[in-house]
Amino acid sequence: MTTLTEGQHNAEFIVTEADGTLSRDSITVLQGQNLQAGHVIGQVTVGAVTGAAAAGNTGNGTIGAVSAGSTAKPGAYVISCVEHVTGGGVFLVEDPNGVTVGKAAVGVAYVGSVDFTIAAGATDFAAGDRFIVTVAPGSGKYKEYNPANTDGSEVAAAILVENTDATLIDKPAVAITRQAEINAAEIVWFTGATSDQKAAGLAQLQTKNIVARPAN
Repeated sequence: MTTLTEGQHNAEFIVTEADGTLSRDSITVLQGQNLQAGHVIGQVTVGAVTGAAAAGNTGNGTIGAVSAGSTAKPGAYVISCVEHVTGGGVFLVEDPNGVTVGKAAVGVAYVGSVDFTIAAGATDFAAGDRFIVTVAPGSGKYKEYNPANTDGSEVAAAILVENTDATLIDKPAVAITRQAEINAAEIVWFTGATSDQKAAGLAQLQTKNIVARPAN
């Protein structure tokens, strides 16, 4: 006799949700994924990242290996030289809100909200020399949550209500984005998710009042 395995049903992970459609939003699932109902997803909030020297710098060094870090936010990061060093220099890193978030040294990879490396040139940097790292806004679409991502989807933001095959093109879908109780046993995670990664994802969802309940 052939054994049949019942798949994941749409919305079966929901224990309770708010009246009407308060708990749900219409979303777009990013192309290249085939996700199940109950899949934990994140939103793409970070786009392309570029870096360039500001006009008028004294030093002619360069910035490279520019990428988004796990806490990147859209906007311009200003990296300003605050200490002249022969053959090097020390730079402060300010986020798009003008908040100092770190200190970078020439020739040393900086890892933070944005990642980069400043290389020395033939002419030393002077105090006030700047680089600008620009983080473009993301598409706002959703993809599988994975803490290894760096486009915003490393943060668990919602749970997919229905099976959605976006393998070939972006697909519209519905997700639980706030104020609901969910059955933890019915949640679908990315392949290889550890217990710590699952716990972190659930904690992020709880900030949206999406609360996981153990199976009875």
